[in-house]
Amino acid sequence: MNTLHTITVIINGQSYEREVEPRLLLSDFIRHEIGLTGTHVGCEHGVCGACTILFDDEPVRSCIMFAVQANGHTIMTIEGLTPDASEENLHPLQASFREAHGLQCGFCTGGFLMTLLPFLQENPNPSEQDIREAISGNICRCTGYQHIVDAVKIAAAKMEGQ
Repeated sequence: MNTLHTITVIINGQSYEREVEPRLLLSDFIRHEIGLTGTHVGCEHGVCGACTILFDDEPVRSCIMFAVQANGHTIMTIEGLTPDASEENLHPLQASFREAHGLQCGFCTGGFLMTLLPFLQENPNPSEQDIREAISGNICRCTGYQHIVDAVKIAAAKMEGQ
């Protein structure tokens, strides 16, 4: 017997109401029900960080949460970082990742950015060690991390000037 639950969630400033199965993962809800495919699913165990979103302004792994747990909450996905998706209006984190070559294939980038946004808001002038600790829960198979660390340093300087 499948019992559907009605949930209402705000994603990137827009309210959505849907009927969902209790077992539907939040990552699948975001990608398949709402159509925001920037939230990637890598490991499906909460280990890689590719599915990281902001849930009530805190970074969480959407692949280990159920959509019903999001009922009444606010979510920000990578698409909400720069709503108009124009190059001239990139968020400083996005621009810095591009500038410092902090991404290659891009699969993990959304998760890194969603992890780093609240980190930089709380730590506007982080040390390299702080940055490495902040990204330690995100896996990248392409960059070797140094370019990501460099990008975060650049972003911190840009965000400090805002």
